Amino acid sequence: MKTFLFIAVSVITFCGSLSISAPQTSNSGGLDAVLKKMDTAAASFHSTQADFEWDQYQKVVDETDVQKGVIYFRRAGQQIEMMAHVKDPDQKYVLYKDGKLQVYQPKIEQLIVHDMGNSRNDLESYLVLGFGGSGQDLAKAFDVTYGGDETIDGIATGKLQLVPKADKVRNTFTQIILWIDMVRGISVQQKFITPQGDFRLVKYSNIRTDKLGNDIFQIKTTGKTQTITH
Repeated sequence: MKTFLFIAVSVITFCGSLSISAPQTSNSGGLDAVLKKMDTAAASFHSTQADFEWDQYQKVVDETDVQKGVIYFRRAGQQIEMMAHVKDPDQKYVLYKDGKLQVYQPKIEQLIVHDMGNSRNDLESYLVLGFGGSGQDLAKAFDVTYGGDETIDGIATGKLQLVPKADKVRNTFTQIILWIDMVRGISVQQKFITPQGDFRLVKYSNIRTDKLGNDIFQIKTTGKTQTITH
């Protein structure tokens, strides 16, 4: 589960009716502006795709593993679907659809299927971080503070620092940082930090909102593929 959360929340921050209590920050005006941009983006969100780079840092060995590819999100009725195609260094497909997480590795012809069951809502709350979730939704699970303005690859962003409210979530991520595009209201960069000091830095580029076909949200296996179900 932890491995996928790194992948899914990546990712990615594109759902309830909650008010956000005033955070302890010196720039509440900046925070309000970012959250309003996210609210606007969420109201009109249907689908999006982007190129990504995942930089996974492991503190114990002081090494960074880099993966690159393309990620797709769309809202299908009341559901969120996601497909990530890792292209480099090894091919991998990660699909979340109909409450199931599927990870397909063509190189070893293996498909792992996780039925998320009661964890479905928790997982989807991570999937919409920055792509489909409104600014107000963050109050469901996080204490939100404003980290200031920052330019990422020439894009003016507002930096949001999220601390999970639930103890079990903090056992996975002590903090999540989102950099929200102040024009489009979506995430262009994310950082997920673990209690051990590991982190995944997610960078998005070439973000577009083209309509996505059903074929994108399908995993195409072969007759040799071994399927493992959890």
